[in-house]
Amino acid sequence: MAETREFKTEVQQLLQLMIHSLYSNRDIFLRELVANAADAIDKARFESLTDTTLARDWQIRLNIDKEAKTLTITDNGIGMTSDEVAANIGTIAKSGTKEFIKALAEKGETADMPELIGQFGVGFYSAFMVASKVELNTKKSGSDAPAVCWRSTGEGSYELDCSDRTEPGTEIKLFLKDDAEIYLEEWKISEIVRKYSDFIAYPVVLPSKKVNEDKTETVEDRVLNSQKAIWLRKPSEITDDEYKSFYSHLSNYGGTEYLKAIHMAAEGASEFKALLFLPKQAPFNLLMPDIQKKGLQLYIKRMFITDECKELLPDYLRFACGVVDSSDLPLNVSREILQQNPLLDKIRTAVTSKLISEMKKLLENSREDYEKFFTEFGKILKEGLHTDRINCEKIKDIVLYESMNTPAGKFITLKEYVEAMPESQKDIYFITGDKRSAVASSPALEYYRSKGYDVLFMTDPIDEWVMQTMFQYLQKSFKPVTKGDFEDKESEDKVKAAGEKYSKLVDFLKTTLEDKVSVVRFSGRLTESPCCLIVDGSALPPHMERLFKAMHQEVPVSKRIFELNCDHPLIDAFNTKLENGENPETLKKFANTLYNQALLLEGSPLDNPVEFASTITELLSNALK
Repeated sequence: MAETREFKTEVQQLLQLMIHSLYSNRDIFLRELVANAADAIDKARFESLTDTTLARDWQIRLNIDKEAKTLTITDNGIGMTSDEVAANIGTIAKSGTKEFIKALAEKGETADMPELIGQFGVGFYSAFMVASKVELNTKKSGSDAPAVCWRSTGEGSYELDCSDRTEPGTEIKLFLKDDAEIYLEEWKISEIVRKYSDFIAYPVVLPSKKVNEDKTETVEDRVLNSQKAIWLRKPSEITDDEYKSFYSHLSNYGGTEYLKAIHMAAEGASEFKALLFLPKQAPFNLLMPDIQKKGLQLYIKRMFITDECKELLPDYLRFACGVVDSSDLPLNVSREILQQNPLLDKIRTAVTSKLISEMKKLLENSREDYEKFFTEFGKILKEGLHTDRINCEKIKDIVLYESMNTPAGKFITLKEYVEAMPESQKDIYFITGDKRSAVASSPALEYYRSKGYDVLFMTDPIDEWVMQTMFQYLQKSFKPVTKGDFEDKESEDKVKAAGEKYSKLVDFLKTTLEDKVSVVRFSGRLTESPCCLIVDGSALPPHMERLFKAMHQEVPVSKRIFELNCDHPLIDAFNTKLENGENPETLKKFANTLYNQALLLEGSPLDNPVEFASTITELLSNALK
């Protein structure tokens, strides 16, 4: 005879919250029920290890009845007695899994404990998102206890009754709501199982109708899940085609080509396994944060949780893709909402360290492949130099740069740069700009070229930002060649003498160019060009100003330092014209032409190209008369 029991008031409130508010995606109910079924089979399978009579062909069966509008999930797992049903199903958030683990621990049998998924009481009630009524029939495996039937509409009470089920395991029948009839479609059920439960260890079977050549219909069992969690297998057992197929399945890059597959297995305080991929080519949306997926796919004991777990990967490694499968990562009330848990941080730390070490191996063992990879993703990887203080030094070992002494398109590491430094060179010199052709022609390089020093070319927009916090490498300081004061003891006396000799010219240029430059001075920085422009202190370099303006950002107007070459004949000729009383307007044209020449030499655009061309034409005409 059926017995009706009331849920407690607080339990009723929690039930309504779970049914109507906990999950944002109704498809989750099937993931939860399949996970619970796999849980139950795990328990029965564990018991069969000591009692072989309990062994059977483990599987999870789904059945659709469109006429009755029911969806049934059946497993041949551990099952439950009447008391266990009341304890585990009648009380929300009462975890049969937790009780089972506790019992095993008390027996000291945890070493062979099967991997179990989640909290049964919570996930089970997700069924009421799509069902107006749920009926559960279950029989305990290896027990003479009678089968039991549990029914509820999820509205305050449930019924316990006898069941005619004779096989061990559990059957859950969902009487679907009118707005949930899509779950009576085979394609929809197949889609959900493939997305969330594809790697469950047991076959998920759905009887499907097949039309034969003679137009008769037969029903055949169709296995919906692949059961091939390749990250749990040994790399030696996985074929290239399987790697390519899996990479295509989880990547955002399209195609099947990847650069490297990386297996991980961690044990101890945080147990997890992972399969990570370094891609070959950057996708079109790599620099579009609003549409690019970030993070790794997260599984918990083969059960899919999310395909974008940002907590598992730092942003500067967002080009990597892969899967992490945790054995002990806890969830809060639903599998859809992850707790902020320290285990996530431990996994993130391990994954980050592994990816950096694998990139370093690739750099050392396959330089050409790594350079192609860095060309695609280097600008993203460099973000870690600024954001990841823990791994910053390791990242410095694997970043690449072009330099003044390398051919175009060829790279060197910071370590190679330092090892090639002449004994007289104390610092690491660099120049930032839009592109190689622009920085390579900068007059600011002349002194370093004359000394046989190399200068790193930093032409990614990220470089200027990164160098604000990247101070040293192997105890060598980074020094920009186009910023700040220039120190060279050999040229100190010459610079001082030129300042005194050409003081009138310096004052004239400063007055004439006062709206464009902050200081006019002589410097030992130049050996060939007559002049150059230098950024003062923390001011933005010109290429960064252009970048911000292109993004419609407000940029404060900054004047730069105008440096002159002590030995250049043009400077001496200009000074002679000034001292001989040349027409002031002509001298102003000389001054502006000199300034515009400095802009052109560094690759910056002119404020008024038409005026510059007209001035050059006039000065040439006068000189040729």
